[in-house]
Amino acid sequence: MEPLTRRTVTVHGHELSYLDSGTGAVVLFIHGILGSQRQWTHLIDRLQDDHRLIVPDLFGHGESDKPVGDYSLGAHAATLRDLLDRLGIEQVTLVGHSLGGGIAMVFYYLFPSRVKRLVLVSSGGLGREVNPVLRAASLPGAEWVLPVLTSGWIRTGAESAGRALSRAGLRAGTDITTIWQGFTSLGDAASRRAFLATTRAVIDPGGQTVNAHDYLPDVEPIPTLIVWGSRDRMIPAWHAIGAQKAVPECRVELFEGAGHFPHLDEPDRFADVLRDFIATT
Repeated sequence: MEPLTRRTVTVHGHELSYLDSGTGAVVLFIHGILGSQRQWTHLIDRLQDDHRLIVPDLFGHGESDKPVGDYSLGAHAATLRDLLDRLGIEQVTLVGHSLGGGIAMVFYYLFPSRVKRLVLVSSGGLGREVNPVLRAASLPGAEWVLPVLTSGWIRTGAESAGRALSRAGLRAGTDITTIWQGFTSLGDAASRRAFLATTRAVIDPGGQTVNAHDYLPDVEPIPTLIVWGSRDRMIPAWHAIGAQKAVPECRVELFEGAGHFPHLDEPDRFADVLRDFIATT
């Protein structure tokens, strides 16, 4: 694969980072909390021959700016609409992972004419349940604890322990590795502030606060694919069953043995499923 060039566009006075690769029908990928465009780049060489792939870093994440402001699902969706406007793109297939799935559903609710298909990967917004680690970020005082947990000496100690386990033949799974990579991105105050604002916009101490079932009946059904890992410990896979009941003719693909990041656990299968879904709808 040729080296990818990071591009930026100014939206409301702030720089949004994105990748733009390939030609054909447009697919917009939306990452989740603590994520970035890096979680999708391994799919580009698998899909770019016949698709144009737009892969942004949401505000508050990755290489995009981390302004003080609104980090709600609607605000993220409006920013992505503005990105498509800047690029002159009318319609897309939306692929959203975790928080990105919630953003994708809100995007379709707000701008239905811009969406041809929805692909929800281990998606938020389909039930109350979520891992206690994310619920903890919504607790009062988290803004004081997080700087300690993300301090250099804590990260160094954890990384040393990880190397020792690797030498002993024990390797962290994709979920732990990917979440840790995201956690280490919170070393500066702006990133921590954006993380807490994003998390608290959709989660409280009891779980997820935004439920797509409240508004899905009000929108015209479109082709929808749901992908989930059977061993997801962040958001339970049975949320896919509830979504399947709410969305007529929804297609569900369960990746047996995969965790919260099925597109990282089985990238070839994920690319094949996505390509087939686009081709047959």
